[in-house]
Amino acid sequence: MNRRSFVSTLATAGAVAATSPRLFGADAMKPPTIGLIGSGWYGGVNLNSLVKNTGGRVTSLCDVSTKQLSETLDFVAERQSHVPKTFADYNDMLDADVPDIVIVATPDHWHAMPAIAAMRAGADVFVEKPIGVDVVEGEAMVAAARKYDSVVQVNTQRRSYPIFRHVKKEFIQAGRLGEIGQVETYGYVGGGRKGISEVVPVPDYLDYDAWTGPAPMRPFTANKEDRGWRRYQEYGNGIIGDMGVHKIDVARWLLDLGWPTKIYSTGGIRFPEGTDANTPDHQHAILEYPDLTMSWVHRTWGKSPIVNSRHWSDGWGVRITGSKGTLDVTMLHYTFTPNGPGEVETFHELSPDGDPAHADFSGGTKPLEARAEANHAADFMAARASRSRPVADIEEAHISSACCQLANVSLELGRPVSYDPTTRTVRGDAEATALLAREYRTGWKHPDPKTV
Repeated sequence: MNRRSFVSTLATAGAVAATSPRLFGADAMKPPTIGLIGSGWYGGVNLNSLVKNTGGRVTSLCDVSTKQLSETLDFVAERQSHVPKTFADYNDMLDADVPDIVIVATPDHWHAMPAIAAMRAGADVFVEKPIGVDVVEGEAMVAAARKYDSVVQVNTQRRSYPIFRHVKKEFIQAGRLGEIGQVETYGYVGGGRKGISEVVPVPDYLDYDAWTGPAPMRPFTANKEDRGWRRYQEYGNGIIGDMGVHKIDVARWLLDLGWPTKIYSTGGIRFPEGTDANTPDHQHAILEYPDLTMSWVHRTWGKSPIVNSRHWSDGWGVRITGSKGTLDVTMLHYTFTPNGPGEVETFHELSPDGDPAHADFSGGTKPLEARAEANHAADFMAARASRSRPVADIEEAHISSACCQLANVSLELGRPVSYDPTTRTVRGDAEATALLAREYRTGWKHPDPKTV
């Protein structure tokens, strides 16, 4: 497919969205007030995106690091005249003034509690993926969103990437793959696991006890301020919970899949030398559905099996195989290979004519990411205006997050698990059910979906 046809398809879809009646009215046109909880790297990315794409005004910032607060305050000061209030405790922030939108961009172990508090206070929420560290946290967040009528958009933004929107319409919904029987999702990029981080004194600007929150207390290491916390199971779910959730989520969205009937996972740490990471350096998860099987696989060592890989995004993708053909798609390109007669169709976002052979990586992927962010923000604002569910609604993100969390439960127990979202239990497995909620550190109370 050439670029003109690709862009034309998306432009038509965008025009329909832009003229939807739900985008009009005083509430829809009013720039929102925005509060940020978690002002680190991706908190700043989310804040910049929502301000840029909604015309919103930042009214409050919250972080347990005064250094990060100061840096984000300077960032905001360059973009608006109003000076936001700053807080160390999100409860104080919500007590002082409830913004229209609260962004939660903390480390994963700190997603659930502030997000639920913001919903309870009456805000709509934009929260990072995965939505929490365990299944019960996710159930509680969904329950809170429904109870308080909060519109919650999760940053599983692959659903808003132009290329995924395109292949869903032109290949999957058009039936060009035929009956689909297998979905493979994968990640073959490092994952930030190398090195052993030295235990150092906690810096004066960081409240480390508050940063740790409900998670187990570990000695402070400098890498925790530079996203190094992701290598530790205490704060998240490893690579499957960080990046696998993106691919599993977009595959589910492409195929309109809900909860899998069974999940089984194998893997572990094959090469422990030279790292203090305690999350798997390789993992294979199988998600069973009535009519197809989905898999996730990652490996942080060795070479990627992706042929002719030229960009890091080539190592993260989805392959969907049906009775009529196979579709390979990443954030930058797709290839459709028919099973029988017919030409292979391929397209690359960074190619001036769509031909992957002519892809130009010199300009980076920022313009593409900006388009996806704009799509995601527009969808969120439209959902807020109509009080409807956005494309990355909290319940959809909960299913995707839980798939990763349940894969880790299976890995720990060494057996398949079958989750029942109605009873919120693992069918016939009391030991696995007990692992659906992590034990919080003394002094912290785990959210309960029955009492949010």
